[in-house]
Amino acid sequence: MKKQSQKEKKKKNDGHYKWVLELSVLAFAISFSFSFLSEVALKNANLLISSIIVLLFVVIGVFFDMIGMAVATASEAPFHSMSSRKIKSAKVAVLLKRNANKVSSFCQDVIGDICGIISGSAGVVISSLVSKMWQIPLLWCSLITTALIAALTIGGKALEKTLAIQKSNQILDRFSRFLSVFYIGK
Repeated sequence: MKKQSQKEKKKKNDGHYKWVLELSVLAFAISFSFSFLSEVALKNANLLISSIIVLLFVVIGVFFDMIGMAVATASEAPFHSMSSRKIKSAKVAVLLKRNANKVSSFCQDVIGDICGIISGSAGVVISSLVSKMWQIPLLWCSLITTALIAALTIGGKALEKTLAIQKSNQILDRFSRFLSVFYIGK
């Protein structure tokens, strides 16, 4: 009996390590893509465009953090009821909920963290532009830009976490409806 449980534990651990490896590779690919897009977009961008790009990355990070939190805290029961009535988005919601740890990790740790890192990197471009435009020392521009980006990100995530917990089923439902357009499954 012990050998069987040890084999099961090993199989479970192997599956977990495989998921971590897949997640890391996916994080690399997404980070590379987002960084490339950011670099291309910011290469000759003015202050307004650069600021919009930074805000876009902050909003994407906050949004995906909210999705990850909502999936983790939502109740699966209402989606079973909807699924029994053959509502396609409910099947997607159940699938997301049953994989809440992976969905949450992907949304919050991969997309959310990548967006945070890239918005910080893009902040360097803004700092440089502001420093040159208004003859302000780069150090002060960098400090203020970093603090603003951090405040927007942290404030946004604090707001969304409360919303995600209070409205988790509604958020999961809407996100599942969106994903069900692309979902090919039974």
